[in-house]
Amino acid sequence: MSDGPGEEVLWSAVDQATRAPSVHNTQPWRWRWEPGAVWLYADWGRQLPVADPRGWDVLMSCGAALHHLRVALAAAGWATEVRRLPDPTDGSLLAAVRTHPHQPTEEERRTASTIPERRSDRRRYDLWQVPTALIREMEERAAEQGVTVRPVTDPATRYRLVSAMREAAERQESDEAYLSELAAWSGRLSHDVEGVPAANTLAPGAGDPDVPTRRFPGGELPRSPRQLNDPDAGTLLVLGSAREDRMSWLRAGEALSAVLLCAAEHGLVSCPLSQALEVPITRDALRERVLDAETYPHIVVRVGCPLLNAPPLAETPRRPLAEIVERAAPVR
Repeated sequence: MSDGPGEEVLWSAVDQATRAPSVHNTQPWRWRWEPGAVWLYADWGRQLPVADPRGWDVLMSCGAALHHLRVALAAAGWATEVRRLPDPTDGSLLAAVRTHPHQPTEEERRTASTIPERRSDRRRYDLWQVPTALIREMEERAAEQGVTVRPVTDPATRYRLVSAMREAAERQESDEAYLSELAAWSGRLSHDVEGVPAANTLAPGAGDPDVPTRRFPGGELPRSPRQLNDPDAGTLLVLGSAREDRMSWLRAGEALSAVLLCAAEHGLVSCPLSQALEVPITRDALRERVLDAETYPHIVVRVGCPLLNAPPLAETPRRPLAEIVERAAPVR
């Protein structure tokens, strides 16, 4: 077996990988590692049967964790070679990652340093527009993962996107099974290791009426000091690709991670918005009325400038590594 990262490096890299966003903070992943290699598995027991019957959210979440892992290893001096979906007979094995020595760049270190600080910020954003140059950089980061980013800046297109998001929310909120599933993962205490903490979700009436976000029960974040009639300056990005299958969903998760970390590097706040993709009729509307017939939408991301003096968000807890990491048996 070839030499590779030691236990401390691998442990740290997987720990950073688990900081990736996941739907309802379900953390639907498991890991197995040995010196020089890491395997990523989907934990299908954590799939949301109502919101995510296709398993799309699971694969997106795992893709984001895979990208976080690659970023963390690169910053620690280990380049990665990834075989995605390496075993067609194993629906849980999503990626096999091999490592080799690498001289990290300053940009790689800077990107990795944002992993512990990134949060999904569901609050209102400031009135400053995101600079075009930063949007282009996010597009480039996503393109490196094989995914396109469509910034929705045209008012008519933004209206169509927001309308689809609002319709998806209304449809889901009229579904008792969905509400029950959402409640099971919401309103968690700060010491809970899964689910969405109440301290990180909006209190009733505290959201931004311009951009509908998922309404988690039990939210505690207060209303922004901004007036409700102030325009929202957050930019909506739609990530998509030419296919809609397991590989494209996994790669879209990697692109999502790349976009979120790029935003964090530049002091921006962000939040993935998946509701419009969870409802078939609004998912189709995004493809037909926001993108084009050649591109399948995978996720919407809201990016913007943080409000001045906005208090920092609490860290969202994660499951202990001992519960999700398996060491491969040594070769004798």
